[in-house]
Amino acid sequence: MAVENASVVFKVYCLTVMTLVAATYTVTLRYTRTISSGDLYFSTTAVCITEVIKLILSLGMLTKETGSPSRLMKTIVEHVFLSPKELLKLSIPSVVYAIQNNMAFLALSNLDAAVYQVTYQLKIPCTALCTVFMLNRSLSRLQWFSVFMLCGGVTLVQWRPAEATKVQIEQNPLLGFIAIAIAVICSGFAGVYFEKVLKSSDTSLWVRNIQMYVSGIVITLIGVCVTDGEKVMEKGFFFGYTPWVCFVVFLSSVGGLYTSVVVKYTDNIMKGFSAAAAIVLSTVASVILFGLQITITFASGAIFVCVSIYLYGLPKQDTATLSRQDTHKESKQKLIP
Repeated sequence: MAVENASVVFKVYCLTVMTLVAATYTVTLRYTRTISSGDLYFSTTAVCITEVIKLILSLGMLTKETGSPSRLMKTIVEHVFLSPKELLKLSIPSVVYAIQNNMAFLALSNLDAAVYQVTYQLKIPCTALCTVFMLNRSLSRLQWFSVFMLCGGVTLVQWRPAEATKVQIEQNPLLGFIAIAIAVICSGFAGVYFEKVLKSSDTSLWVRNIQMYVSGIVITLIGVCVTDGEKVMEKGFFFGYTPWVCFVVFLSSVGGLYTSVVVKYTDNIMKGFSAAAAIVLSTVASVILFGLQITITFASGAIFVCVSIYLYGLPKQDTATLSRQDTHKESKQKLIP
């Protein structure tokens, strides 16, 4: 995917916002699940509301793209109400993303925000493998090296997980790691699948988002009924909601939209810096808010992950161009007596 031209100021703005959203989301979600006083809200309802807000935001973007309410209605009728096959096709990533989002709540209930942020970068090798098998792309040697380096860094972080002294609830680091592993697999598969669907037709990104979020709302509502149905009927859909919980839902909703903008207007190196900055911010916030005790293994693993993200994002050399240049030089040398 080609990166569209944009001013440096706009790129920096997009990356800054995405970095702050990623770091603030993990820290705030962790806070609402472990420290915040009051009744604990149902994570399944938060995931469902997130899908509703994403749908509303995507409708707003599609309205801007179509230019008039009549064109908007025509597009929605054509691509949503009269396209059951497309809705069914987009229901696959909807299910996967719903699982991923619920696993994020479970993981951050059992792992510190900084540990989560580092471990979640396993989505890079997972996405890389899905890209190789589903889109028939190839990785350079440097990218494969960075993938193994990233896995080694995450292993160091998880070898002796850093403990948060201010968290009073009982935690299960193994359960948290299993949850984040499932989230990583879901993220890699769903992202590549959605990219494949996008490139299979000229349908607008926002139309595809709407198709996915419509399916997502139905799927997450089923998840609410199956997982917390009786409790929701007894206590209410918005039980335990505080301004901080609403803030988590808001961050989760806008984060995906900003990621799309960053993918469109920036390159992999800048996205790598953003991910590394989010790790640093999450670590600092965890030390202050949760009393995270930084260990040598955690620090080493986090540095390995940050470096591997940078290496993975480096542009691949065009070997065909290099070979042509070498051939041209050789021919020149033969002509020179």
